[in-house]
Amino acid sequence: MTLAAIADVEQTPPGHLMSPRDRLRLVLVLGLLIALGPLTIDMYLPALPTITADLATSAAAVQLTLTGTLAGIGLGQLLVGPVSDAYGRRRPLLAGVGLHILASVLCVIAPNLAVLGTLRVLQGVGAAAAGVVAMAIVRDLFDGLAFAKLFSRLMLVMGAAPILAPTLGGIVLSWTSWRGVFLVLAAFGMAIITVGALALPETLPPERRRSGGVRGTLRDYGRLFIDRAYLGLIVVAGLTMAAMFAYVSGSSFVFQQQYGLNEQQFGFTFGAGAIGLIAATQLNVRLLRRWTPAQILVSALAFGAIAGLVLLLFAATGIGGLAGVLVPLWSVIAAAGLALPNAPALALSRHGDAAGTAAALLGAVQFGTGALAAPLVGLLGVGAVAMALVVAGGMVAANVVLAAVVRPWQLPFSADSAVPQTAH
Repeated sequence: MTLAAIADVEQTPPGHLMSPRDRLRLVLVLGLLIALGPLTIDMYLPALPTITADLATSAAAVQLTLTGTLAGIGLGQLLVGPVSDAYGRRRPLLAGVGLHILASVLCVIAPNLAVLGTLRVLQGVGAAAAGVVAMAIVRDLFDGLAFAKLFSRLMLVMGAAPILAPTLGGIVLSWTSWRGVFLVLAAFGMAIITVGALALPETLPPERRRSGGVRGTLRDYGRLFIDRAYLGLIVVAGLTMAAMFAYVSGSSFVFQQQYGLNEQQFGFTFGAGAIGLIAATQLNVRLLRRWTPAQILVSALAFGAIAGLVLLLFAATGIGGLAGVLVPLWSVIAAAGLALPNAPALALSRHGDAAGTAAALLGAVQFGTGALAAPLVGLLGVGAVAMALVVAGGMVAANVVLAAVVRPWQLPFSADSAVPQTAH
């Protein structure tokens, strides 16, 4: 009998029955799954200028391979989410990671940018399975504040992986070419599929699976689209992620071309931003003991918007040089570290009966918005001002949507109902 089936009998969320040791093991396994997408997106960032020269193309064209990956992740989540609600979590996960491994190996021998871009889309589709299944498993096993706190732990991985991945990429590039990055990604995929097959239980028993076919899937998506607060929250999460991806997509050109850092220096500078992000995500767990997710989300987004506008001012005027860009930029990342766990937690807790589909739409919006942010930075230019415009714009827009659509004053603010349990 699965954990979920046992808990159904006892009318207790299954994750609440787990020992601290089992919960830690679950966090580690789910952390591996969630890391696949960000690592796939970001590990090759230090090599973007090298790829541009090697494949005789432009910076904007190479950035489209990043957009393709993000689009693949968004599309993949929309497909995998309903499939996981109908057939369980394990099979879609293993199939998706297998596709990711195959695409990664083929990227190693990609002869031109068109082939590389196509394979990056397939990589994204495969990585999507890991991300959406991980989020659905959390919702299968937990609810309430326990859900929000565990989600914060996983957001540590989701937030830190994009920041640390270029550092890892820089290390890989110190002893191999950009093609070697994809071999490392294939090896990571092999590790994930092994751990998933051996250590990850099925958390969605047959009696809780949704078998409505295409019509049922459309009905589930229809319920999501009429939930104003849910839609607003996933758009807020998407705009916050867009600010992050604007930084991710533009930083290699800003730091290497504008400020003269080499690949390894860029990797370590980029990775230094993870300190604020990690601190923020873990601070969030402590803050949840005193404040609700909605209260933390409001404060974090306000701080992030102010930091983003300061970043734009310093980038446009040149105040402080590199430090003048990094300090407000890292402040935006820290604000995102507080916002990203709470917006998805509030959104997903509204639709526990269709967790896979709800997580899929959330992920699609997050990565789809990121996919738009990446080329926008390239179109505006390759300097700090272009990056800062999109970073600040994303954070300001997130505040507007939060106030106008989510209306956070209408969300639960009491300690006992900080996260709603069902859709309403």
